[in-house]
Amino acid sequence: MDRRVFLAQAGAGAVAATVLPPVMAAAAQAGLPVLTRPIARSGERVPVVGMGTWLSFDVSPGDAEALARRGQVLARFFAGGGRLIDSSPMYGHAEAVLGALLPALPQPKALFSATKVWTPIGSYGPTQMQRSLDLWGLPRCDLMQVHNLLNWSAHLPTLRRWRAEGRVRHLGLTTSHGNKHDTVRELLDSERDLDTLQITYNPADRRAEPLMRLAAARGMAVVLNRPFDGGSVPRRLRNEPLPPFAAELGCSAWAPLVLKWELVHPAVSCVIPATTDPDHMAQNLEALRGPMPDDRQHAALTAVFDRVFG
Repeated sequence: MDRRVFLAQAGAGAVAATVLPPVMAAAAQAGLPVLTRPIARSGERVPVVGMGTWLSFDVSPGDAEALARRGQVLARFFAGGGRLIDSSPMYGHAEAVLGALLPALPQPKALFSATKVWTPIGSYGPTQMQRSLDLWGLPRCDLMQVHNLLNWSAHLPTLRRWRAEGRVRHLGLTTSHGNKHDTVRELLDSERDLDTLQITYNPADRRAEPLMRLAAARGMAVVLNRPFDGGSVPRRLRNEPLPPFAAELGCSAWAPLVLKWELVHPAVSCVIPATTDPDHMAQNLEALRGPMPDDRQHAALTAVFDRVFG
């Protein structure tokens, strides 16, 4: 992708200057702080709402309209206080799209980059990881993860070497859709120098709770993928009335309420919802500010989720 051609077509720089929505602007004016938590043993803190790119950023490099819309999503993300963006070589054009869009935005210095190695061929891992850095346009990666544990035994030594060389800063493992939990448990016991575990957890799929607690006990940060279960959670809650305390929590829709419910879990450091809609991004970022549910509110939300997703 030629970045100059893209920027001329999409006008991402102009988008970045005009996308702060009223809800986010009001929060910023009120001086509400962005909630952050440690992402790894380094103690570095990142905002608790990040951004995934699976499916949402896999668009054709020649589709100027789709690229401009992703530019709007990114601009709202950074303007609203976001930092951590997660991607993977598995996600088609997503890394190339990020690499084209990020230089046009005024906030990319805040970026916490997270991507993955995803190949069954251990010797190809370094080539693939370097290609990811090149696509993102970065000299190093903040977090490199073994995607869905694929050939983890070959890739972890490479990741450790890259960390020692300063080419990546943190190491992690990922799994999704409730897969490979037995292997994850074994690795949490045997691989004690990992920084993060990325795993699926949401109101419709809570199977990861024991592994989340174990990872936290091992000193690892827990990043939640599929926090909306691929979008099915907000859809299934669409006809449910918002609880009266939603406004107290600064939430205008179910999406940020779901994220705050997930973030109440003591093991969770960050959630990474994906979206192609700038307005949905603004809603997701409502979970970055304001109070979290107290015990009574959390119990009320859990009761709704038990009934809807039971």
